[in-house]
Amino acid sequence: LTLSLSSLKSSKREWKPLEDHSCTDVPWLLLFIIFCIGMGFICGYSIATGAAARLLSGYDSYGNICGQKNAKVEGIVNSGLDLTHKKYVFFLDPCNVDLVHQKIKSLAVCVSACPRKELKTLADVQKFAETNGSTLCSYELQPSEYTTDPRAAKLCPKYPVPESAPIPFFHRCAPVNISCYAKFAEALITFVSDSSVLHRLISGVMTSKEIIMGLCLLSLVLSMILMVIIRYISRVLVWILTILVILGSLGGTGVLWWLYAKQRASASAVETQIAKDNLQALLIYAISATVFTVILFLIMLIMRKRVALTIALFHVAGKVFIHLPLLVFQPFWTFFALILFWAYWITVLLFLGTTGNPVPNEEGFVEFRMVGPLKYMWWYHVVGLIWISEFILACQQMTVAGAVVTYYFTREKRNLPFTPILASVNRLICYHLGTVAKGSFIITLVKIPRMILMYIHTQLKGKENACARCMLKACICCLWCLEKCLTYLNQNAYTATAINSTNFCTSAKDAFVILVENALRVAAINTVGDFMLFLGKVLIVCSTGLAGIMLLNYQRDYTTWVLPLIIVCLFAFLVAHCFLSIYEMVVDVLFLCFAIDTKYNDGSPGREFYMDKVLM
Repeated sequence: LTLSLSSLKSSKREWKPLEDHSCTDVPWLLLFIIFCIGMGFICGYSIATGAAARLLSGYDSYGNICGQKNAKVEGIVNSGLDLTHKKYVFFLDPCNVDLVHQKIKSLAVCVSACPRKELKTLADVQKFAETNGSTLCSYELQPSEYTTDPRAAKLCPKYPVPESAPIPFFHRCAPVNISCYAKFAEALITFVSDSSVLHRLISGVMTSKEIIMGLCLLSLVLSMILMVIIRYISRVLVWILTILVILGSLGGTGVLWWLYAKQRASASAVETQIAKDNLQALLIYAISATVFTVILFLIMLIMRKRVALTIALFHVAGKVFIHLPLLVFQPFWTFFALILFWAYWITVLLFLGTTGNPVPNEEGFVEFRMVGPLKYMWWYHVVGLIWISEFILACQQMTVAGAVVTYYFTREKRNLPFTPILASVNRLICYHLGTVAKGSFIITLVKIPRMILMYIHTQLKGKENACARCMLKACICCLWCLEKCLTYLNQNAYTATAINSTNFCTSAKDAFVILVENALRVAAINTVGDFMLFLGKVLIVCSTGLAGIMLLNYQRDYTTWVLPLIIVCLFAFLVAHCFLSIYEMVVDVLFLCFAIDTKYNDGSPGREFYMDKVLM
């Protein structure tokens, strides 16, 4: 009996916020470091084998790297040439895109200069070579033979040769007019049956690029303004957002129907195709906005009684941002870190695309292929993309959790550290990187099977039977749900680690117990809180989209505005999500702290609450 009582007491976790700090999940940190060293090995190997030079300087179809002397490749003619003065790769048929292998299916040669004007005949190609010293045909043909040798039909560029310019840093001659690549896009977009539709969409984006950039900047400004509003008027934020969304959805729907009626009434007997496209797009937008508004009203009607539950928590979250203003800039640092890593990852991926030994293909040209175990470096690199990206996101969650926990469990707010964010980053680096590595690895383990199943589903599209298709989609859906649940549990585990300095598994178990004990509170506060933050995102998207409609309406006669408006709205939602996800994170951390506070404290002497008076 004594042993059972002692074991029961030891199993009960005593929460001691911020009293001591210790390193957590050190083996996982070592494993993550070893994995990162492996990522570095892949980069170093690709550079050492010449992949970087082939990527940056470019190489021709015979395995020669442009702009340098080359070694002879056995069995390949025209290899091992001195191309010191020929620094640019030129494709004889740049518009011949191989959709299966996703590359330009054309003979490539190194040239000293790209053709800066269109060359309509072989005589023009010959004149260009004699004038500029840049031979655009294969190496075995001399410029004097361009118009006389019958091999010129295969070894010289397909004419008319489009005007080209070198791509900065990559030394490839690319057509100035990219319309020839539209065929590639049309093959990917199956719903486009008329090629002129795609051309009008692309021209609409290019014509409205200044408006698109301005509207993207507007969405950023609106997101910042909304964060300021959350800080200073959090008590009435919920009702203000509700009223603004009602007015915004009604106003946006009304404006769409008004514009549709106005354009339909002013339509002339002879209409351009662009005007017809815009009229049809307006009708689709108006109907979609009407359906969305009705659904939104029904949801708000059902949830109106639960909205008041979030006001106190939102008020305290607003105080957190007042005391910790650097929280607003967390999305910038995370986004910057992700961009740097993704740029590195894509660069190494491009290196891997040109890594390997030169091997003759079926056409007698050179391809670089990896053999043996090295060909599996691709998979290692893909796993690295997922794990390290999740690690960066988890570092943000741990940083925010540590700063908010410091704020919550500091009774006298004037005794807060000068920069709680930097103090939280310091604790993360010194003690909890292993916990972050373990949590992000668990998410990676769920993401990889889901991505594999999605790839299989894409490859078998149209080939599998209905039962197999249903099972694949069900598995993908289940893995997606599991990933979302684990992400939420991970975030609360990071909060528990920030409070008690326990390892990941212990923190996840403790957080799970707290959440289960407060299941109704979790359901009510998280659902309503997330919904109100979603309304904030809707407000930003609707405001940006409405501004886009009013601005693009002045160009309706010569610009197709379907694609520009979609681009602007997607960017606005992305920006709003990045900013408001921080606020959502703060609310979730505050709720877990609040639940722990109410469980282990009752306000009596020696067990005083840490919480704000509003939460009391």
